[in-house]
Amino acid sequence: MEGGNQTSISEFILLGLSNQPEQERLLFFLFLIMYLITVLWNLLIILAIRTDSHLHTPMYFFLTNLSLVDICFTSSSVPKMLANYLSGNKAISYVGCLTQVFFFIGFGGIDSVILASMAYDRYVAICAPLHYTMIMTQKVCASLVAVCWIWAFIHSLIHAVSLTRLSFCGHNEIPHFFCDLIIVIRMACSDTLLNDLLVYTVGGLTGVMPFIGILISYMCIFITVLKIPSTHGKKKAFNTCGSHLAVVCLFYGTVIGVYFNPMSTHTAQKDTASAVMYTIVSPMLNPFIYSLRNNDMKRALRMLFSRKLCLSL
Repeated sequence: MEGGNQTSISEFILLGLSNQPEQERLLFFLFLIMYLITVLWNLLIILAIRTDSHLHTPMYFFLTNLSLVDICFTSSSVPKMLANYLSGNKAISYVGCLTQVFFFIGFGGIDSVILASMAYDRYVAICAPLHYTMIMTQKVCASLVAVCWIWAFIHSLIHAVSLTRLSFCGHNEIPHFFCDLIIVIRMACSDTLLNDLLVYTVGGLTGVMPFIGILISYMCIFITVLKIPSTHGKKKAFNTCGSHLAVVCLFYGTVIGVYFNPMSTHTAQKDTASAVMYTIVSPMLNPFIYSLRNNDMKRALRMLFSRKLCLSL
């Protein structure tokens, strides 16, 4: 590299969650199991929805995309962490670190915007049920998802390219199990004003705007549900939103804990623990939340398992 892109560091060291060999072995098996559960269960959700014609609706179309993104989001950081634990080599190349930042931010952004799209779908279903089929057409749903993917990767590309202008010298240890954008920016020994501005502007749009959209959608839903005269009707309306609300709280609760708290409250251990929640635990729990609380998903999964069982006999 030359000029503004000059750096004397060719690799970073991911310190991970522990530096004790015994703990690292335990963490390796723990996160390997969690990663396999995440991938396999999300794939089952996708297969169940694709093979059951009753689930070819906007809500499950968004859920299919959410499951796919959860697999990709987790895969942007966990396999490298597992490889580091297995090999004992915690190094990640400079290019590898920038690549990890790109995909992590990209899939995280898609996750956020898809959750907002699902909230909008629930808003239309409850607040404008007579116009639902006219509003939530296949073209509209496909357009929403396309916008999610395109905007999220434009956002991540902006951050990844902006990192290439920074110089890194001396200290190369990252107190995390993946290349987190904020931590990498703090490690630079050149001016980071532009990067900081991008985090608060472009990053804010991708993270905060979908969250505001979700809040507005659920405020409207809550007002509409309160107007339903029967208790059964209210319960049925809230049940259609319960799974989505649980996933939103799990995802945004941990993200806010890491990125939107005062800097004085941050510690490496606290940030890493919160990151484990939204990068590993949340994608693993999402399919369980949707399958255990949803009778249609339970039926589709039973049909999928019975079909596979019949084919194996």
